[in-house]
Amino acid sequence: MPSELTWRKAIDKVLGASAAPLHYNEITARIISEGLRKNLGATPAATVNAQISASIKHDGDASPYIRLSKGIFAMRAGASAAPAMASRLTPDVAESEESEEQYEIITSFGMFWRKEAVEWAATPKLLGMQQIGATPVDFFKQLGIYLLYDGREVIYVGRTTDRPLGRRLYEHTIDRLSARWDRFSWFGLLPVSDAGQIGALPDNYAAAKLIPALEAILIEALEPRQNRKRGDDLAAVEYLQKVDPEIEKKKVKATLDAALNKL
Repeated sequence: MPSELTWRKAIDKVLGASAAPLHYNEITARIISEGLRKNLGATPAATVNAQISASIKHDGDASPYIRLSKGIFAMRAGASAAPAMASRLTPDVAESEESEEQYEIITSFGMFWRKEAVEWAATPKLLGMQQIGATPVDFFKQLGIYLLYDGREVIYVGRTTDRPLGRRLYEHTIDRLSARWDRFSWFGLLPVSDAGQIGALPDNYAAAKLIPALEAILIEALEPRQNRKRGDDLAAVEYLQKVDPEIEKKKVKATLDAALNKL
């Protein structure tokens, strides 16, 4: 047995073993926890979604998958990990070929990232991972909207259009707000490739998709009590913050220096 399955075979294995339908985030999490893939790329959940969506779109009833609701999939009744009509099925596809609506406006976001986890400089690294084990992405060049917090309270809302996100946040470490915030959230518009590269801003957006995207940002950022679900357009694109390695190096050095001073 090969040490690493293709994305499609890994998806088949997870869905085939599940008694209940799964969201593609959960499918991705099981692929990772079971060690079915070692090379995850920067956007593993988006890749899983792309593989399944491409099969459903192009193969119709010949696809082994069915979509039960947005982002929720199951194996078609009677389908197996190696369907008889495999020759008609689409091959593995690149993540960028298929995506659901949430990737068309807000491509990525981070919630309550810690100020202290970033090594602040004119060009700081804003490192995030879509899943633990995925390739980290540096969001320094991202554009969009950001919020600064003092604890859980929003104290500032800003936008990044002419300067990258990392630069704008750095400026807030040296301006009048420098001592007033300890966390930040951000919502990005630039696409993220499977290799972790930040892409270009689209020329335009469909007007009908702007309203749900704006609603999703407000729901996610403000967390109103009467909204029972998160913003639909942000369900699959959150990135977990990764501490800048330079900070870890400094902590190790400080610990060694302290130990040496005691000798």
